[in-house]
Amino acid sequence: MTITKVNVIKWAKRIGYGIGILLALFICFYASIYFGLWGKIPNSKYLAQLNQSQATQVLDANNDLIGKIYVYDRQSITYDNFPQHLIDALIATEDVRFYEHSGIDSKSLLRVFFKSILLSDDSSGGGSTITLQLAKNLFGRKDYGPFGIVVNKIRETIVARRIERLYTKEEILTLYLNTVPFPDNTYGIESASEKFFNSHTKDLTLVQSATLVGSLKANNSYNPRRYPEKSRARKNVVIHQMQKYGYLNVEEANKAKSDSIVIDYQNYSPNEGLAPYFRAEIKKQLDTLLKQEKFRKPDGEMYNIYHDGLKIHTTLDNTMQRYAEAAMTEHMSDLQRQFEKAYGQNAPWLKGKAAFESAKKRLKSYKKLKAQGLDDKAIEDAMKRTHQIDRFSWDETTVASMSTLDSLEYYSKFLNAGLVSLDPATGAIKAYVGGINYNFFQFDHIVQSKRQVGSTFKPFVYTAALEQGMDPCTYFPLKAITYTDVNNWRPTNAGGPVDEDLNYSLQMALSNSINTIAVKVLYETGLGNVIDQAKKMGIESHIEAVPSIALGSSNLSVLELAKAYTTFVNGSKASTPIFITKIEDKDGNIIADYKDLHPEQEQNRMAFSNETRQVMLEFMKATVNEGTATRLRSTYQLPNALAGKTGTTQDNKDGWFVGIMPKLVTVTWVGNDNQQIGFSSTGLGQGANSALPIFAKYLQKLNADTNYNRITRASFENPSEAVLNALNCDPTKTDGFFKRLFGSNKKERRFEKKEKKKKKGGGIFGWLKKKDKDE
Repeated sequence: MTITKVNVIKWAKRIGYGIGILLALFICFYASIYFGLWGKIPNSKYLAQLNQSQATQVLDANNDLIGKIYVYDRQSITYDNFPQHLIDALIATEDVRFYEHSGIDSKSLLRVFFKSILLSDDSSGGGSTITLQLAKNLFGRKDYGPFGIVVNKIRETIVARRIERLYTKEEILTLYLNTVPFPDNTYGIESASEKFFNSHTKDLTLVQSATLVGSLKANNSYNPRRYPEKSRARKNVVIHQMQKYGYLNVEEANKAKSDSIVIDYQNYSPNEGLAPYFRAEIKKQLDTLLKQEKFRKPDGEMYNIYHDGLKIHTTLDNTMQRYAEAAMTEHMSDLQRQFEKAYGQNAPWLKGKAAFESAKKRLKSYKKLKAQGLDDKAIEDAMKRTHQIDRFSWDETTVASMSTLDSLEYYSKFLNAGLVSLDPATGAIKAYVGGINYNFFQFDHIVQSKRQVGSTFKPFVYTAALEQGMDPCTYFPLKAITYTDVNNWRPTNAGGPVDEDLNYSLQMALSNSINTIAVKVLYETGLGNVIDQAKKMGIESHIEAVPSIALGSSNLSVLELAKAYTTFVNGSKASTPIFITKIEDKDGNIIADYKDLHPEQEQNRMAFSNETRQVMLEFMKATVNEGTATRLRSTYQLPNALAGKTGTTQDNKDGWFVGIMPKLVTVTWVGNDNQQIGFSSTGLGQGANSALPIFAKYLQKLNADTNYNRITRASFENPSEAVLNALNCDPTKTDGFFKRLFGSNKKERRFEKKEKKKKKGGGIFGWLKKKDKDE
């Protein structure tokens, strides 16, 4: 017995020594973590000034969120924006003793110690308080090999205790809910609320709050978008916990469990969601703007659009944008089918065709292989290797196995489009569609692309003519003539034969887009005068000094064309297109206001007389009412006050339409990015068929929404009596017998001269005085 007692004492001492040694080792181990040997731990000073990365918000003109710029999709809100049922759901599910502990829940921690650490059961869960989770959310976890879970847990306990000493429970909940990760790479409750329910956090229902809180256990598994059934089951677990701990009674819990989850998903990722091309342009502008010293932080540092949580107020109207995108999709999906069907098996984008071969040699992959010294066969073989890609289609996006050459052939067939709508009085961009799908076609056809504008250039020619004193009732013969000063150039009109003895007034010629007369008007006006007039109206691109500009041979962007057309409904002044109206920091302090951003808007001058403006509007109203854009009335039954201009370029490669309303100017463009590929026929590719329907469908949607009556029901001003008198003439006339016999040749030779002397007098008053004198 004595020996046994001695042995027990001996073993007890050994165990005691062992525990002591283990305790000492643990204290040393803990100290090594505490003092930063495993990596620096945030001190109290740093924790007192937590400044987490926040997404920059892009807001529309109504202050609605249309997109974000971020590394982590996070935006912060204050505690008073949290509904009580959200707080209750979080505490009941994640940390029921939250208000009782000081960062560490000892009972739960012991469970974690024995299950997770000693038994290596990573799935045991529990033990992690809201404060511990906050520490993990703020600073993440590092890989320490086999010691990882222990080191990370201890680091988090140290940080959690420091947080509890520095912040109140409400502040901790606020920090937690603003940083916790939700499904789909979303950080913070406000971002999650907006993404999954299109709602602010303060407006969340009980079911919505329970759904989001439930997803915290496993972001992917309980994603309500991807796994609705799992999410619903998890939501009911949260509701059960709330009932269990007295936050809900039985009746409330049963109702919440039976209610379904209705997702209203909003995608704010850069490549998806509403207005992605507009948001991409906003980002480019911010990259430039925020480099300026006057827009920097008080300490002189630059704002970081990915981290500083800025608020960018823009001119876009999110509803108008949805209508514009929907109109584009409806029309382009149908036009694409017609486009492919019209070409059939002889399409220019197919392998072996000239357009395909040229496009192939422009590919970066081709140039890279060529630079490596590979011959054509080796390059071809390399580009035939297949790989899995997402493949765009108007029906649905699919995954397909395609080679580089297959992909080039497939994507070369797609028509693209652009639409921009401006408020002509302010230049505010209300809708902006830069292409058919940003995921697959990131080239912006509003600001990046410059294409020949076809007959949409003709109003500049006619405006210049009026400003140079030409009478609105001047008549020109339709007959095509040869210009010997331009290599015997002979422009003709679309369509069949014309009556060579017929003369058109300026209004008739413009509204019906007569090529032969447009060139004659240019010669009569003077090439330099036409170019100067276009520049005064806001065209900044180079305009080549050749007569073919009368038919739209100049390459212009959609946006600058829209800017120029605002002159017709903005007192003859070009409105500078505006994207951003105000920039705020995350606390609502103004970094840049409208005047800071747009000082040039006040400097715009009249590009032509008010009388000329009224005449040109009448000309372009006739385009809609009786000219090339009549399908706006006949096919689409649009009753609005409208003026406009269609445009089609050579070989039907570009289709244009400019829609002018008293309070809205819209330009649409359609074409293929490969400028070797046009439409197979004018009937299909003309602007009235390819581009005009986008505008028409867009306006139909605006008309159906009474919120836009201010725009859709606006009327043009009545032209002055002098203008009405000046326009009081027959649209056409035929030369008499003797004039045809003796005067025709002399008149035709007049247009063949390279230049004419400038007429005296300018503007409409010039031709009004001339008319009075003749009479």
